Amino acid sequence: MGVKFLEPLQMQLLNKGLCVACMMPLSKAKHESMSGNRDKVTCKCGRIFVLDKKTNKYRRAEVNES
Repeated sequence: MGVKFLEPLQMQLLNKGLCVACMMPLSKAKHESMSGNRDKVTCKCGRIFVLDKKTNKYRRAEVNES
């Protein structure tokens, strides 16, 4: 039950540009350039995200991206 409830909620938060853990706006988080028109975004709570600059969409970083 937990995953079915949490995944859509996390997607809504990411679509609004908010951290899924602390809800801080990711636009205020630390941004580092990556290859391929992407930014590595590190929130103050330690969560790591990837911003696709073309679409301006965030997603959780995979293990090999952190």
